[in-house]
Amino acid sequence: MTVKVSAVGLKGLEGYKIQVEVQSFSGLHSMVIVGLPDASVKESRERVLSVLRHLDCNVAAQKIVVNLSPSEQRKNGPLIDLAIAIGILREMQYIYNEIPPDLAFVGALSLDGTVVPADGMLPAVLAAKSLGFSQVFIPYDPSIPLHLIEGVELIVVNHVKDVMDYLCGKRVPPFTTDKLIDAQESRPDNIWRRDFSHVIGQKQAKRAMEIAAAGEHNILLSGPPGCGKSLLAETFPSILPSLSKTTQLEVMSLYQLAGEKHVLDLTPPYRNPHHSASSIALIGGGSQPKPGEISLAHKGVLFLDEMAEFSKKTLEMLRQPLESGKVTISRVDSKVMYPTSFILIGATNPCPCGYLGSANHYCTCSEKQIRNYHNRISGPVYERIDILISMKSISLDIPEGPRETSAEIQERTAQARNRQYLRYQKEISNGKVSFEQLMEASPISDSQQKMLTRVSANQHWSNRVQIKIIRLARTISDLAGDDRITDEAIWEAMTLRRVNFQQQFLAARDY
Repeated sequence: MTVKVSAVGLKGLEGYKIQVEVQSFSGLHSMVIVGLPDASVKESRERVLSVLRHLDCNVAAQKIVVNLSPSEQRKNGPLIDLAIAIGILREMQYIYNEIPPDLAFVGALSLDGTVVPADGMLPAVLAAKSLGFSQVFIPYDPSIPLHLIEGVELIVVNHVKDVMDYLCGKRVPPFTTDKLIDAQESRPDNIWRRDFSHVIGQKQAKRAMEIAAAGEHNILLSGPPGCGKSLLAETFPSILPSLSKTTQLEVMSLYQLAGEKHVLDLTPPYRNPHHSASSIALIGGGSQPKPGEISLAHKGVLFLDEMAEFSKKTLEMLRQPLESGKVTISRVDSKVMYPTSFILIGATNPCPCGYLGSANHYCTCSEKQIRNYHNRISGPVYERIDILISMKSISLDIPEGPRETSAEIQERTAQARNRQYLRYQKEISNGKVSFEQLMEASPISDSQQKMLTRVSANQHWSNRVQIKIIRLARTISDLAGDDRITDEAIWEAMTLRRVNFQQQFLAARDY
């Protein structure tokens, strides 16, 4: 007789069903696990045998073979421990009831039989739901927001004995239900202390930030040191719309796979890697590929301060994730895909010394140094950035009226984002939707197309840049509450891309 028990495996965020097949027969005492297990799965043998001894399960004169199917797929991580133990207990008749095929077992084991969590618990649970399992046995894990997971019954257990009793028909009370509720309710919110009302002046940059937040557009800020580039970037998450339940779970799953702590929060993630970060740290990878900074910024913000100081190779690797919204990491024995739908905010100085065009400092850089500095960011990377803003230092004592708060701006961006979700019938923005779907929902008129073509010819804009301008115009119209793309929106969108940085900086230097 062969016993079959279901578990869940992961390839990045994508889950697949693992069929744990167990067979035992009389012979020299041994236990073999086959089906391309990695080192952590092979070590399940010792953990499971220790649990069986703890439960007084006699396997002394038995040879046990455990097959993990599909056999061609490499199995990673200790979350299969519980399924292997339950399969053996059923095979040895310590569990006498049949195990339904719509039950899944997810969890690692300690030597005394305690079911414990491991990295990847949340994505494994979500994968079990998408695979159609009706019940999933899991260990207590305070990082899993059970109140957000619907459509599958989660049975929280403390020990293998609890699972045995449940499968044998004994009703076991839910483990630490009060603890689960307390843990979820006591989590502090991630409150951003910075507010847009703290930013003095920089009216054009604030407007550009609002457009970027409303449509998920990438933006590059350039200006001398101290003009407010980093302040604007750090304040930017405060005007982004809140994350939906589904997105919160997706973001949290990525952090679990990366082995990083992440508090459940409505605020989009914000990542700010140093310019010395390696390409693997930024993009993701390793022998067992893990998410990088671009995936941890999924549905949030990736801020590259001193963008021109990043290695050119690292910046070039951003091209495909920025375009497709995902990154595929290939290894000899594995291939995983992680989502990378983030808003890129870059900040750079106008030259190596930082003071080109400044009214307060003299630039000491040569023309060649300035050209080489800006050539560190290639043309294809520039073209994947929707908004280019040049900033200048301002006086702190300038007369200014009441400044808008982040809450006021966030209300407008949330309304604009909701219009986009209704238009495209899914949770996707103007900056990320396919161009075909954008034009089908919001075509531009012939006169607008001629106007854009004429200006593009003068500015030497590529087709990609023209598409970026149409996306920006659609977002500007959404912020204004217009159903169609207006002429004013197209003109404003073109002003956000009109001046080439390098030409502007060299002109300022000549001046």
